[in-house]
Amino acid sequence: MSYAVTLLRDAQKTLDKMDEGQRGRMIRAMRLLENDPRHSGVVKMSGEDDLFRVRVGDWRIVYTIRNNELLVIVIRIGHRREVYR
Repeated sequence: MSYAVTLLRDAQKTLDKMDEGQRGRMIRAMRLLENDPRHSGVVKMSGEDDLFRVRVGDWRIVYTIRNNELLVIVIRIGHRREVYR
């Protein structure tokens, strides 16, 4: 059972602006979410009902999971000092 990963427009813009090396690391992290969106590196965000985050160096991927549709929606990608605002 594999999940589809989709990015909201702001997340896609952030990904497009990254240098090639960082973009590659982000894409690899998102591919891991296709197989298991709740793997051991994932943290459920406190204060939020259905938001999760995964750490990629100093960057974070914030997403939600729709289990009935087998869909992972990436809401934000950002540096750790900015992504939680």
